Amino acid sequence: MKQKAIGSITRFIAPRSLRYQLLSRSLLILACLLLLIGFFQYLYMKQFIYKNKAESIHSQIMSIPREAWPMMGGNNNQGARRDPPMRLMFFSPDSSVAFIDTEGKYTLIVEPPDSGASVQLSQEEYENALQGKPDFRYLIVKGDDGVEQLVVLQQINSRGKTTGLVQVSSWTAPMKEVLLGQLLTFIALATIALVFGLFTFLPVLKRTLVPLSKMVGTVERIDAGNLDERLPERQNQLEIDKLSLSFNHMLERLEASFEAEKEAKERMRRFIADASHELRTPLTSIHGFLEILLRGAASQPDQLHKALSSMYSESERINKLVQDLLMLARLDRSPTVQLEEGELDLVIQSMEPQLRLLAGERSVGFKLEPHMTCMFDQDKMKQVVLNLFHNAVQHTNPATGHIDVELGRVRGGVELTVRDNGSGIPEEHLPHLFDRFYRIDTSRARRYGGAGLGLSITKTIAEIHGGTIDVESEVGRGSAFRIWIPEHYEGQEEERAKEPEDGRA
Repeated sequence: MKQKAIGSITRFIAPRSLRYQLLSRSLLILACLLLLIGFFQYLYMKQFIYKNKAESIHSQIMSIPREAWPMMGGNNNQGARRDPPMRLMFFSPDSSVAFIDTEGKYTLIVEPPDSGASVQLSQEEYENALQGKPDFRYLIVKGDDGVEQLVVLQQINSRGKTTGLVQVSSWTAPMKEVLLGQLLTFIALATIALVFGLFTFLPVLKRTLVPLSKMVGTVERIDAGNLDERLPERQNQLEIDKLSLSFNHMLERLEASFEAEKEAKERMRRFIADASHELRTPLTSIHGFLEILLRGAASQPDQLHKALSSMYSESERINKLVQDLLMLARLDRSPTVQLEEGELDLVIQSMEPQLRLLAGERSVGFKLEPHMTCMFDQDKMKQVVLNLFHNAVQHTNPATGHIDVELGRVRGGVELTVRDNGSGIPEEHLPHLFDRFYRIDTSRARRYGGAGLGLSITKTIAEIHGGTIDVESEVGRGSAFRIWIPEHYEGQEEERAKEPEDGRA
């Protein structure tokens, strides 16, 4: 318990800790303020005490009849006295009294105590005091013995005429002792205030930094790998709350990035596995036919023709699969299309003979609105139409199948719909329909040479046109694939990259 307390104190007073820096800087500011207050208080009190002493002496001077001063100054044949009655009645024991007449004659009336030297000013200063206004002034001077004294000069007027000047000199040592006592009292009180502030500020600072300590603990748990942790966003401290909110948003983005990276790696793993599987099947078939031919079937025309036809069919599957993979790689690496304004309905009309040939015995209907202008890449859009139409052909009956190709303007763009009356798609397959290598009926898809890449390519092309693709399907009644292309696509400001001329991905 003792070691824990010592460790807590050590962490608190660590020079690099925020608590230590806040505490030390706050106390430093408080000490500087107290020092400044003490300095100005000392100057103010010094001025106040000197002025108050001078006014007290002035009152004592004025309490003596004005006519008595010239008499004390002019008829003082006995010399100055150390303890005259006026000192006992009026002036302090450490003061001296002198009278200066209008001719500047200096007469000491009361000597300073303990044989101290009396301060005598210059003749010019006395003349200025006799002639100047106001008639009362005081100043701080040092005597011949180096002792600082407070000198009060007071004009004496009788019947509207200045008869002389009274000078009272008093030591400043007692007043300095009072100032020193007040200064020491202030220093003691300031020290007590600093100590009290230290012990008061410690728990307040600790309580204030509780939200920050919680943040440190949460961040340590996050650093340990728990990305689900979030910082509390309402701790009644505006700056801490803003920091927590920003940090939580950053964590959400990081978590989303990690999830996206994890999902991308998983997709890549599945992609490689599916691609390997799709390539292995025709290669295995070709390898098997070659073994048959090597065993002597090459000398039999019927078996030779059958084997060559099968190998040719499997090589076509490999060729189509490789072409689809290369196209997906190019679209993923550099999804650039040459967008040009054109009428999509004219492009589909030019493809009508090819589509009817591809449909075979199935009936085909075209519902194309004229002047369907938008920005598109002609070659890519032809491939989209062929992919969707070929998908419809594969999933409709060769004799009773019916396919409709529709084109119209919807929501500021052009919508292409390929509808069929085929077997339809179960609802559980719809979310994965555009995934690569995803097939509902594997055996049927392989029979027609499909690898599950056509719809994925179609979706990618639609997205790089700034469009969308969706599907509606009902089991037993058919499916409808819709592609929407915006009339004006602002996502591609300029050509970002050029496709490889040699066809390599």
